[in-house]
Amino acid sequence: MKYQKPSFAEERLLRAQGYHYVAGVDEVGRGALMGPVIAAAVILPESFKARWKSRVRDSKQLSAEVREYLYDFIKETAISYGVGASSSEIIDTLGIAKATRLAMIEAIEQLMPQPQFLLVDYVRLAETNLPQKGIKHGDSLCFSIACASIIAKVTRDRLVTEMDEEFPGYGFAGHKGYGTEEHLRSLREKGPCKLHRRSFNPVSEIVGIKP
Repeated sequence: MKYQKPSFAEERLLRAQGYHYVAGVDEVGRGALMGPVIAAAVILPESFKARWKSRVRDSKQLSAEVREYLYDFIKETAISYGVGASSSEIIDTLGIAKATRLAMIEAIEQLMPQPQFLLVDYVRLAETNLPQKGIKHGDSLCFSIACASIIAKVTRDRLVTEMDEEFPGYGFAGHKGYGTEEHLRSLREKGPCKLHRRSFNPVSEIVGIKP
């Protein structure tokens, strides 16, 4: 997809229809080999003016330093935000799709006031009756979803960095649990730790070789 700035177009359209509390929802960590999938939900005020506004992007397009600044700014500026998580055990039991939706629902339930409408990155949340719209590439196109992606990304990165201290030798702080060469090499040498998702390849293959 071509690089572009997210906009408030979806939020403005919904507010014109009477939806004053519109939440953007996104997740991070769906494709990682270990640790939780983290979701965030954010309700932004109609007036969102600050020097960092122009820097907001899909979290994957930002440096770690910029994400940290935006994380604090979004939390301070938002009407409300929430964060949800599904552990590796939940992912292995329910599957990544269901686990991701549950993390999103947990994040949404923390919002106060509760949203009147959801803008979700790609996913359709059958677990809620709230009106919603799934937007393909929503974290690149929709401002509220982009802000949710930043909250989720910083939250997960901090958590996985802490996990690196508890389970050294895998390099979690560097690759954040994704399938880099370093991570795969340490997996084969050490075997999986309890944070790894047994239902994901190549973890499942390695478990079969080295319990």
